[in-house]
Amino acid sequence: MADKKVSMLTAFKTIIWPRRKLVFIGLFLIVISKAASFVAPLSLKYLMDDIIPNKDIAFLKLLVGAVALAILVQSITSFLLTKILSVQAQFLISELRAQVQKKVLSLPISFFDNTKSGALVSRIMTDVEGVRNLIGTGLVQLVGGTITAIVSLVLLLNISWSMTLFTLAPLAIFAFIALKAFKIIRPIFRNRGKINAEVTGRLTETLGGVRVIKGFNAEEQENKVFEKGVDKLFQNVKKSLTATAFMTSSSTFLLGIATTGVMGIGGYKIMLDEITIGEFLTFTFLLGLMIAPIVQMSNIGSQLTEALAGLDRTEELMNMTPESDEENRTTFLTDIKGDIVFKDVSFAYEDDKEVLHNIDFEVKSGSVVALVGSSGSGKSTIAGLAATFLNPQSGIITIDGKDVSKINLNSYRKHLGVVLQDEFLFEGSIRENILFPRPNASEEELQAAVKAAYVNEFTDRFDEGLDTLIGERGVKLSGGQRQRIAIARAILADPKILILDEATSNLDTESEALIQKSLATLTEGRTTFVIAHRLSTIRKADQILVIENGRIAEEGTHDELIAKEGRYYNLFTYQARI
Repeated sequence: MADKKVSMLTAFKTIIWPRRKLVFIGLFLIVISKAASFVAPLSLKYLMDDIIPNKDIAFLKLLVGAVALAILVQSITSFLLTKILSVQAQFLISELRAQVQKKVLSLPISFFDNTKSGALVSRIMTDVEGVRNLIGTGLVQLVGGTITAIVSLVLLLNISWSMTLFTLAPLAIFAFIALKAFKIIRPIFRNRGKINAEVTGRLTETLGGVRVIKGFNAEEQENKVFEKGVDKLFQNVKKSLTATAFMTSSSTFLLGIATTGVMGIGGYKIMLDEITIGEFLTFTFLLGLMIAPIVQMSNIGSQLTEALAGLDRTEELMNMTPESDEENRTTFLTDIKGDIVFKDVSFAYEDDKEVLHNIDFEVKSGSVVALVGSSGSGKSTIAGLAATFLNPQSGIITIDGKDVSKINLNSYRKHLGVVLQDEFLFEGSIRENILFPRPNASEEELQAAVKAAYVNEFTDRFDEGLDTLIGERGVKLSGGQRQRIAIARAILADPKILILDEATSNLDTESEALIQKSLATLTEGRTTFVIAHRLSTIRKADQILVIENGRIAEEGTHDELIAKEGRYYNLFTYQARI
């Protein structure tokens, strides 16, 4: 129960209170609506006991007019409630989604390495949906229903306290059952969010890897995995439906008993002239007004429970520590030269499993450093540290003498450019992808980048040229074409520090020759880290670091390392023979 109180308090502070004006307007409208709803049942007593026996036509017209006006007021307030609160609730959902997405993008790379993208999509799009019941009609109806039930109870006691007390007994039992059910339902809803995220995550992976699935004839296998996830979701929904159905059937049974009792006691009291027929009819209608919101509150309670469960998961995400670490990263870079130094740097992805051990090297501004070595040696980890995607466990990395761990990330990454081995392109046109780092670049700057990366070599053959749509992740292009677009994007970004992760790996011999020329232009005057598997591409590097088992085994220029006839010499001569 403590968890529920905290969440409801948090929800009140963060969601309801900032929008208190709208909520108060909603409460005012619901009070008017509920007050109008009492006109019809209360008029029954006068209709049955005064107007009909006395054949008072004038009073009848007045009464009908009053009831018609009350119905009109109810209709108008109902419309305004939906217009004001439901629209505001949907605006809140869109606002929250934007906040969660912003938060997710602020989290460190390690978070994304351990979380499925589909699960994140579910958390951004689905978890916040329930808040519409906090600011929307759900909360207001809960308050309005409570007011209606209390006023109805007072009026019922005034007509007949004995009949009222008889109806309260089954209602008390129903309230007890509902509270117990909510305790069971809330964890189910919370778990549903997790299951939904898992299923969505797997589905996203399946659709993204459809070529691999078809290539290995693994459709049946994927179908079984997805069916298992969907069944898990179904079992969760079944549990909540069972609890909800139990509440509904309990309410039907208990309220049925109350109604039956009222018929018997009321009929007996009419025969004894203790109450009039008008009073009995008024009592019956007022009983309906009292019971309806209580039953409705059980449904609203389920909605609020679902909303709080979603908010719990959203809050969990929002409380994660962003990578920016603004308290410690207080140094802002306005301009940089590009001198980078690693001092005794060690790094581990998991505790007690270091992948880099005491790395020491220096990269002069405008020079090219190549990282070579076998797979898993730590080359990409060094590049990730230089890009500030990772933080060292120990040691210091400096840029122009400033500790990178103290530098504001945005001010550093403005000067950073990255070309990855498996380059990511966004769905859209070639033009949009190249302009991605600088959407406001001029046409001349764009064309210069296109020519420098030899993108025009293939776009000139397309009917739409640079406006050709490339499909999701650029599936309509060859690997070499995607790579050239990525290099054009980096050229347009004009970074001071450049990281090339085997940027020529997907190119044929002809394309590679062209790209080597554009890379020479791209790296000129920039501090460049090159992760190279093809050693022939890094012969002109200013410095080559041979990484083995997380340590620098050798360092020097190509000629120096060949002369040593060590690890680099062996790797180079082996590739040359191939």
